Amino acid sequence: MKNHIQFNASANVLSLIEAWQNWLFYERHFSAHTLEAYSRDLSFFINFFENVDEAFLQTADVRDFRRFISHRAALDIEKSSLSREISAIKNFFRWLSKKQGIKNEAISLISNPKKEKTLPKAVDANDIFNLLNQAPQFAKSDWQGLRDKAVLMLLYGAGLRISEALNLNVSDIHHGQISLMVKGKGNKERLVPLLPAVIEAIENYLSAVPYPLSNTDPLFVGARGERLLARIIQRQMQKIRPVLGLPDSATPHALRHSFATHLLNEGCDLRSIQELLGHETLSTTERYTNVSLKTLQNEYEKAYSPTTEENKKEAD
Repeated sequence: MKNHIQFNASANVLSLIEAWQNWLFYERHFSAHTLEAYSRDLSFFINFFENVDEAFLQTADVRDFRRFISHRAALDIEKSSLSREISAIKNFFRWLSKKQGIKNEAISLISNPKKEKTLPKAVDANDIFNLLNQAPQFAKSDWQGLRDKAVLMLLYGAGLRISEALNLNVSDIHHGQISLMVKGKGNKERLVPLLPAVIEAIENYLSAVPYPLSNTDPLFVGARGERLLARIIQRQMQKIRPVLGLPDSATPHALRHSFATHLLNEGCDLRSIQELLGHETLSTTERYTNVSLKTLQNEYEKAYSPTTEENKKEAD
């Protein structure tokens, strides 16, 4: 590794780099793979400049660092890769300061690029209904299948987080009720309307569960009667996805995202969706606007792609 990664630097700096590599490997216990990645990232920085010496390491200013970062960004590398490169460079300069007394204050003014916010991925409504209908077949018993369906119905039909659904107790559910008081993040409570289909799914489960549940017991229980764990539902989703041809993004939390996105597509206003989801700020809910617009753009491109236009002409 040390032989095939080249550094355009003076002999003294090469010795410093080798000492840094040994420190990462022997004292920080970096794996060979991670060490190679850090070394290569540092080489991009060193080789950007001409014959780097110890004086440069001490006197490089903010403009030098930013010039290098701009050069790398212009190559259209991913932000995550650029962020890793900057982290490796910072690691090297921290080591120089602590272990060698070679200090450079400018590096502390360099920040990593902000990660792009990933948009929630909604699942197609038809796929969700297929999932809800088929989910019971993947459980070990009939009552567990009804339980899984009831949980998933709460995620998609009421927009609950999986933790909110599994923290419910029997006392939270009453026959004929049309709403549910949910305790969300920060113990904040919100009132969530319940669709008749959601109520029916819960009642079907309660009539089949083999354990005598009192009002103080958890609503959803596992095979031994204990409160159901989120990983059980997540594991069921992993089993179901490949069979139904669903993407890896079809997770329990994606059902909550789908609830909000589909409401938005049907004309529900953002403020109402914010209240239903229990978002503290409207900016969090506004992410779904981007999702909806992205979906619209994709549909537009499919409808008016050259291939589609050619097919239309042939049909005419």
